[in-house]
Amino acid sequence: MDDIRRRSRPNFASFSGIDGSGKSTQIKALCTWLQEDGLQVLVFRFWDDIARLTKLRESTGHSLFKGDNGIGTPELPINRRDKNVKSSLMTGVRLILYFMDALSLRVAVGKALRSDADLVIFDRYIYDELANLPLHNPVIRAYIRLIKKLVPKPQILYFLDADPVMARKRKPEYPLEFLYINRQSFLDLGELIGGVTVIPPMPINDVKQLILRHTFENISFRSVERKDEAGKAISADTLKMTGPDGM
Repeated sequence: MDDIRRRSRPNFASFSGIDGSGKSTQIKALCTWLQEDGLQVLVFRFWDDIARLTKLRESTGHSLFKGDNGIGTPELPINRRDKNVKSSLMTGVRLILYFMDALSLRVAVGKALRSDADLVIFDRYIYDELANLPLHNPVIRAYIRLIKKLVPKPQILYFLDADPVMARKRKPEYPLEFLYINRQSFLDLGELIGGVTVIPPMPINDVKQLILRHTFENISFRSVERKDEAGKAISADTLKMTGPDGM
């Protein structure tokens, strides 16, 4: 698009939330919307592109904790046993693994921000791992402050809030009790790190519209007019007046 203001480095966003909250769906919608306007979008998937020792971690969850492998679907639910296993020993192991992941993420973000992409999106971020830790522990909170300094913070940090019951219906992998706990951990973590944009539980299309408008507002555009899915014109000037809630 001719009237995009080229930045010295790409815009940078991340999507976090409990399993089944719709992260991949919303990222796909946002990518399609931007790419149709000729923008280049670079997507990183945290587990595939960033996390270290993934094969070992997957095999441990399967062999040691007797959990299922794969991705759960409404037709084929599974019972994973990994991040929902809580013990002091596992917390210690997570601290080591998450630190390794944070170093890997720091390098990946540095390379991504030197790319020619207009927007870099992370499907999950280090925050999705930190939400698995006991946040009430002062030592853990100090650890989170360390990771916060180590890892670059996205310009736009989305937390897709979701009703755990509905999320588990979409992606049945973890017990419902764990999803409630994990959801609260995300909300608590958001207060610790600050600058989080919480997208409340809504129908998928409503979430899509809110994210499109909010992203358009927070990415560096020159004066440009677009239309949302309802055919309503949206522009930077309009968004400044209405904000993401003015839909």
